[in-house]
Amino acid sequence: MSFKQHLKVLIVDDQRTSRMLIRDALQQIGVENVVFAVDGEEALKSMMTTPCHIIISDFNMPKLDGLQLLKAIRSYPPTKKTPFIILTGKGDKELVQKAAALGVNNFLVKPVNVPVLQKTIEAVVGKLG
Repeated sequence: MSFKQHLKVLIVDDQRTSRMLIRDALQQIGVENVVFAVDGEEALKSMMTTPCHIIISDFNMPKLDGLQLLKAIRSYPPTKKTPFIILTGKGDKELVQKAAALGVNNFLVKPVNVPVLQKTIEAVVGKLG
């Protein structure tokens, strides 16, 4: 089994369309093991029961937003080293600075396309090849 077939990705976004577009893009690069959460609270519960190898999280969500989720993931010892990519609709400088201070691994700007998604993930976990 190759690394990308083994990789388990958690997609966190309150927009169903966005979750499906990211899942489709992941499948195009060979990543099939994908789980979903509709907000940061659900994602946190999911990571505590069945951890994933990488989190791709929207920034703007109800309950826990992307930064609050990132902070919670980094403060929980079993998940604190989990690669975390923030997905945002805007390249907000303040958001980028706050996320960097909390230990984000990378950023992805919507709309997501396959080559950029692959490069963003590879910058965090290494070649998927």
